[in-house]
Amino acid sequence: MSRPSTLQDPPSLFEPGRNCWKVGTAEKFELIVDGAAYFIALREALIQAQSQVLLIGWDFDLEIEMRPGESDGDGNAPDGYPNKVIDFIEAVVDEKPNLKIYLLRWSGSAVIAPGRFVPAVRLKLAGPDRIKLALDGRHPVGACHHQKIVVVDDRLAFCGGIDVTDARWDTPEHTPDDPHRVLRNGDPAPPWHDVTTAVTGPAARKLGDLARARWHRATDQELAAPDLPAHDIWPASLSVSCHDIAAAISRTHPPEDDRALVNEIEKMVMDAIASAKYLIYIESQYFASDAITQALSVRLREDGGPDVIVINPVRAENGFEDDAMHVTRTRMVEDLQAADHEDRFRIWSPVNAGEDPIYVHAKVCVIDDRSLRVGSSNVDRRSMGFDTECDLTIEAQDDATRQIIARLRNDLLAEHLDCTSEELERKIDQTGRILTAIEALNPDKGRGLRPLELQEDNGAGAFFANTRLFDPRFDRGTPKRRVLTSRHIAFGAAALVAAGLLYRYWRR
Repeated sequence: MSRPSTLQDPPSLFEPGRNCWKVGTAEKFELIVDGAAYFIALREALIQAQSQVLLIGWDFDLEIEMRPGESDGDGNAPDGYPNKVIDFIEAVVDEKPNLKIYLLRWSGSAVIAPGRFVPAVRLKLAGPDRIKLALDGRHPVGACHHQKIVVVDDRLAFCGGIDVTDARWDTPEHTPDDPHRVLRNGDPAPPWHDVTTAVTGPAARKLGDLARARWHRATDQELAAPDLPAHDIWPASLSVSCHDIAAAISRTHPPEDDRALVNEIEKMVMDAIASAKYLIYIESQYFASDAITQALSVRLREDGGPDVIVINPVRAENGFEDDAMHVTRTRMVEDLQAADHEDRFRIWSPVNAGEDPIYVHAKVCVIDDRSLRVGSSNVDRRSMGFDTECDLTIEAQDDATRQIIARLRNDLLAEHLDCTSEELERKIDQTGRILTAIEALNPDKGRGLRPLELQEDNGAGAFFANTRLFDPRFDRGTPKRRVLTSRHIAFGAAALVAAGLLYRYWRR
């Protein structure tokens, strides 16, 4: 049993202009779990590109192998194309005379990881002129461009949480000491759980419109949509979970001088939480949103409300990030535990067969068997009202679609429990409750889910939690405003350098 049979379907969650930007039909839809599957599907899609590829991301590492450890003596992957990202996209462009690739990354990533910026500069200066590289600095100082979108000829699009960068490759097994799971420098990489989506049809074309709009805001260059006949370029490695399903595109965008804050994602999340009948399932890199915690608290205080299950990484990627985000998480969890009078709240972290923590980078929310949201937004303040984000939500339109969403949800949970989706479904039928089924299948040792260890509420972490210094947001309803952006700072710095050179020339 995936849902109580007596439940009546509520009205659609989707309200364009409020909790989503646009709604478009996904003629094909698939959930892609973990980086190994995504990188293969991405290569298959790009090889079929003819006119325009838009790669919009937080970061791109052009020197990683997309299929690590599978290169032949010439550096080619099993598909016959170069394995490294930079060589791969150059090879694809070289054999397609009409193809242009536009690659947009957050300007701040060049500061955080300057080594990864060097090959990008080489590509811009010496690579094919049909590969266009730009940095996105059109955001308030301290904010980042965090969307992760790929659109191929407006025929196929990927939207989710996986960046084409170092440390993202892994398989659903998250095998201990997997020799393929290594950083670009050869060091072992931690187990990494991530999720994205693939769509075709009108949903893909609308994501293309969004990606072109993002390119225009970052570069002031308008791109025309490709004018190509309909053609199926669905990756051979992907199955298709459902056909002809409505997909809503929701955004976060900070205020600028020509528009107010866009917080469609936050509204979609809040609406989804309010609509839940028996289950709210969340996977997120962070858990630090006041608004979402409050909404969950309201549901936990109800009699007979939904179970709330949150999957989070046990630790951040570094100690500073732990201090900046996870004391806040401690406070949020304690508030929810206080509201949980019927033992319906769990927050777990996954471990692999060697009991190594699996880093959760996925951004997923499943409500009952009714809606599934995947995107770039985390459960934190930045994603709800500071950075640029993009999420995709599908919702059930009939019993068949509800069964599909239930299966996709069970697939995610089964990965963490090291069982099959069918085993989990049988246990749900036996127990009548998903939370009970999870706990029955969750082993004490080896692969499974472990109660989250909360960080102590003191020291630097307490200061960051009190000030929310590294997790800011604009208030809901913030009107359009003139905001100092990273682009302004870059222009100002360039002007100062130019003025200094002119002054030195004048003195001479």
